[in-house]
Order: sequence, then structure tokens, then C-alpha cells
Amino acid sequence: MTRRQVRRMVRHESVVTALLGATLGIPLGVALALMVGVAINYPAVTIPWGTLVVFVIAAVLAGIVAAIFPARRAGRLNVLEALQYE
Repeated sequence: MTRRQVRRMVRHESVVTALLGATLGIPLGVALALMVGVAINYPAVTIPWGTLVVFVIAAVLAGIVAAIFPARRAGRLNVLEALQYE
């Protein structure tokens, strides 16, 4: 793999991990909010779809930003030296 391909792979992996967290966290948060609303007899429960979409986009951006430095480091790493270290 070239350095560019390694950096791209690390960034994609980070975005997938962030999306997985958002995919599991957002529905769990909505479900817990609905259960609390039912438990306290709250008359009207609404789901803020726009805000949820913003949070998914924020998760993708956070994944990209979090991958910048590890991707650079992985791109400069000599694979054979790394394998010898382990």
C-alpha cells in the first residue's frame, strides 16, 4: 500500500467507528428518552429529527478529525520495522 492508501484506510476506519457509535447511541438515547417520558407521564414526546441528523454529521466529522494524526503516523511507518518490534 502507498502512504496515501494507508492514510485513507485509517480515516475510513475512523469514520466507520464513529458512525457505528452514532448508530447505536442515537437510537438508544431516543428509546431511553421515550421511556422516561412514559414513566413521568409527559403528555407530548417529540423526536428532533433535524438535531439527530446534525449529531450524525458531527460524529462523522469527529471521526475524520480524530484520524488525522494516527493516519499521518501510519503513513510514515515502515511495516517491516513495525512487525519486528512486535
